Amino acid sequence: MAANCLLSEDQFLCSICLDVFTDPVTTPCGHNFCKNCITTHWDISDRCQCPMCKKVFKRRPELHINTLFSEVVAQFKHEAQQKTSSSSSEQQVSKPGEVPCDVCTGTKLKALKSCLVCLTSYCETHLEPHLTVSGLKRHQLMDPVENLEDRMCTKHDKPLELFCQTDQTCVCMLCSVLDHKTHEFVPLKEEYEGKKAELEKTEAEIQQMIQKRRLKIQEIKHSVKISKDDADREKAEGVQVFTALKESVDRGLNQLIKEIEDKQKTTDKQAEDFITELEQEISELMKRSTEVEQLSLSEDHLHLLQSFPSLKAAPPTKDWTEVRVRPSYERTVVRAVTQLEETLSKKMKKLIEAELKRVQQYAEDVTLDPDTAHPNLILSKDGKKVHCGDVRKFLPDNKERFSVGHCVLAKQSFSSGRFYFEVQVKGKTDWKLGVARESINRKGKITLRPEYGYWMIFLRNGNEYKALASPPVRLSLKSQPEKVGVFVDYEEGLVSFYDVAAAALIYSFTGCSFTKKLFPYFNPRLNYGGKNSAPVTICPVSSTW
Repeated sequence: MAANCLLSEDQFLCSICLDVFTDPVTTPCGHNFCKNCITTHWDISDRCQCPMCKKVFKRRPELHINTLFSEVVAQFKHEAQQKTSSSSSEQQVSKPGEVPCDVCTGTKLKALKSCLVCLTSYCETHLEPHLTVSGLKRHQLMDPVENLEDRMCTKHDKPLELFCQTDQTCVCMLCSVLDHKTHEFVPLKEEYEGKKAELEKTEAEIQQMIQKRRLKIQEIKHSVKISKDDADREKAEGVQVFTALKESVDRGLNQLIKEIEDKQKTTDKQAEDFITELEQEISELMKRSTEVEQLSLSEDHLHLLQSFPSLKAAPPTKDWTEVRVRPSYERTVVRAVTQLEETLSKKMKKLIEAELKRVQQYAEDVTLDPDTAHPNLILSKDGKKVHCGDVRKFLPDNKERFSVGHCVLAKQSFSSGRFYFEVQVKGKTDWKLGVARESINRKGKITLRPEYGYWMIFLRNGNEYKALASPPVRLSLKSQPEKVGVFVDYEEGLVSFYDVAAAALIYSFTGCSFTKKLFPYFNPRLNYGGKNSAPVTICPVSSTW
């Protein structure tokens, strides 16, 4: 069809599916689309608009197949199929990135082989002499490559066929007997296979490194998500707690003000009643005073004597000597604050209980390491109990063993993340607990301070609790802990101690800088004549709330 030659291939492609038109239809604006493509496009679109010129139609046009254009498209499809069929047997034209034939003039065909002798690349047609002419048959052919001159020895003008392992360079045959005659050689292919194996190994290692880093990215993203969830939870919990506290404070303040105002109202009423009563008595007394004054002025002897008995008796009045109007506001504020403190204490207990539940999720199965135990210590077979004996055992003085402090470390160490364990100290008058750095001094004098690698709390003489910070901090506890929980957040630099039964925080070391392994630390202290013979026991962790 003559019209077909005036149209390019692109004009037979639908702009929606990018394929040759099927049942082409024309919009009122003159653009063509597959009927199904434009119908589907309008079905899912918010408005009826031409995908090409963006013209908006107020009403959806009624589309009909363009018969004439449909015939042109059909003719194009037929000719394209014939062209594809006929060209399948022809050689391929060289595309970008492919090696072209050096002999072809005009349109360059794709090279089939390159000759290392001729330093030329040939397509199938121009390669034929190398396959048929006896002199050319001896030429070395290879898969087509560009820059053939780079494959020739610049000194001897011979192909680079060998690899000098001594100088780690490619050489020709003449190089091997002249310039490199004492060197070690292998064929290029052999060195290629070796280097390729190395590259494959390197690639596998790189891929492994990439995979590890991708996993680390996922881990970090997961940590960030957990952190965000924790932050959101903490914020929500904080808002809830502080809102409740604020309401408690407001309620306590309102009650305090009301109590004071009620007392003042009662005082005002009482004073008002007293004043009314006093005024009534004053009125009566003033009336009597007038009568007495008038009688005293009388010159009638008989009248004065007859009236005197009725005026002599004083009218009934109240003794106001001990009457006081003085309300007491003492301890009103103290009682209100005490009540508020009790409320805060209850809320604080619930918060610590929730916190303790969370840290108990990081419980680890901790056991004692006999290789670190001081010779006076006696450990149970299961490695869960330790107490101090009176006899020093003869044990190997290995570098891990404590020679002075009556202490022992756990077998388990931690260098990242969070961990938690619980220790029973019931019945003891003296003990020390905490965590210690791997590099601590275990021989001679030991200083239990964070700067020396120890984060500890202790009980002494049955009632003296201290955190061994710098300087030490005396602890005021409402009750004696029978079971102590120890929690460590390595990255956060946090070591916290809890009274498990009371759900109370004993003490926290914050802002610590951990760079080496940490070990749980236990010191049952001396027996003191049997007063402190109870063992320190590592307990299984179980929430009791």
